[in-house]
Amino acid sequence: MDQLKQSLLEAPIIEKNGYHYFVHPISDGVPKLDPTLLREIVIRIIRKAELEEVDRIVTPAAMGIHISTAVSLMTDIPLTVIRKREYGLEDEVAISQQTGYSENEMYINDVREGERVLVLDDVLSTGGTLAAVLEALDEIGAEVIDTVAVIKKSGGENKVEDAGYHVKTLINVDVVDGEVVIVDEDGDD
Repeated sequence: MDQLKQSLLEAPIIEKNGYHYFVHPISDGVPKLDPTLLREIVIRIIRKAELEEVDRIVTPAAMGIHISTAVSLMTDIPLTVIRKREYGLEDEVAISQQTGYSENEMYINDVREGERVLVLDDVLSTGGTLAAVLEALDEIGAEVIDTVAVIKKSGGENKVEDAGYHVKTLINVDVVDGEVVIVDEDGDD
């Protein structure tokens, strides 16, 4: 994970409502996302995730889309994106997404009871988004085979862990004195 580690160490930090936020191509789309960084991440996800029995990849919009699309292309596993727009389709499920700096409604479509899913996301910070997604998938009756986030921001609240869910990560970081610090370069298994 040399490129991911280096790119995080060089990431600028901004503050949003008292929340220290790193700006990174994986989580924000800026600065530019180098294809070799994306390839490194996708290979690591494929090696870390349980994929054998997965029917579908599920990811929240927007910053999980590029990662999940690349994993889908490499594994031939179909992809469903959880959107921030309501479509009113049959069996649409609304969920409330709460992050460290915002609150939104999101909508799951086309995930069915009994489907075996891999949930992918860019960053696990407060865990608000992933906790809401995993709870909604449980309510639908989908079987979550595995959950992977590329980057985990340590040192704060973790709603997904508090709700009893486990998320694998590729790298764990914290923000200390305005800089990204690598906490665990191998992430959580």
